[in-house]
Amino acid sequence: MKTNNNLPGLIEAFFTDRLMRQRQVSPNTIASYRDSFCLLFQFAKQRLNKEPSNLSIDDLDAPFIGSFLKHTERDRGNCARSRNVRLAAIHSFFKYIALQDPSHSALIQRVLAIPTKRYDRKLIDFLTKPEIEALLAAPDQSTWSGRRDSALLHLAIQTGLRVSELIGLTFKDIVLDSGAHVRCRGKGRKDRCTPLRKEMVAILRSWLRKRSGQPDDPLFPNARGGFLSRDGVEYLLAKHVAVAGQKCPSIQKKRVSPHVLRHTAAMELLQSGVDITVIALWLGHESPETAQIYVQANLKIKEKALAKTTPANVKPRRYKPDDQLLAFLKGL
Repeated sequence: MKTNNNLPGLIEAFFTDRLMRQRQVSPNTIASYRDSFCLLFQFAKQRLNKEPSNLSIDDLDAPFIGSFLKHTERDRGNCARSRNVRLAAIHSFFKYIALQDPSHSALIQRVLAIPTKRYDRKLIDFLTKPEIEALLAAPDQSTWSGRRDSALLHLAIQTGLRVSELIGLTFKDIVLDSGAHVRCRGKGRKDRCTPLRKEMVAILRSWLRKRSGQPDDPLFPNARGGFLSRDGVEYLLAKHVAVAGQKCPSIQKKRVSPHVLRHTAAMELLQSGVDITVIALWLGHESPETAQIYVQANLKIKEKALAKTTPANVKPRRYKPDDQLLAFLKGL
């Protein structure tokens, strides 16, 4: 096998050949890995006084990678989850160069042995029904942007689409005839269809009548007619949350992000009795186990389980079946 000791060449081949050509990862993954290596090389320039183009694989040993990970948390203020994202990108690269340059196998194995960091998992945030109603009533329907925001918020809460999926929707992704649904491409380049309720169909019909365009035009455009950005969605959401807080003060105590709307959709399904495996499919999760976070956050389910238990101060009694005649009558 041909070896390549040129770190810049390996980085370029990792992105263009491994990630883009072989694995065909999403643009979001490319951007995340790119940012991780930009931060790593900036840290190397400060610590080793070397330009990125002059670095070698030997410079990126396990102690140096460990120092970089500490730097992301201590100096940059990143959380453990962000630290693990940076480490995942580094691990992916070192698995690649293990095949391209076996002569550095000892160094590579030590870097790959760096573990991910455990962190506290908090209960997810989601909106209650009064908070949902207040938020959906916040946009000003007399303006073009208000009608757009209203349709976007309704769709986000009913379907649970990720923000990247929402802003990427086009006219051709919406089907409002028989079997109304919305098509989107989610994580892992997986396509999925999500059915729409009659109320949602009516809202989208009204929006589409006012928002005419071509099949490939964005469903929810910005002021210039292009696709909304993540920051744009967060901005409009924060604006409407502030208005909703005037009628529903409890929503002001929550940090309402686009992902909270996704959690809200899942909790609405769970509280309606939908099986957790169906919820995982609905949201496009890789595994049903991912949807367990909604069961953990649902207090009503835990209260129902508690109601079936015997209080500690109640003396247990021997079971005595009902009279056969009474049992017959109760079974009618």
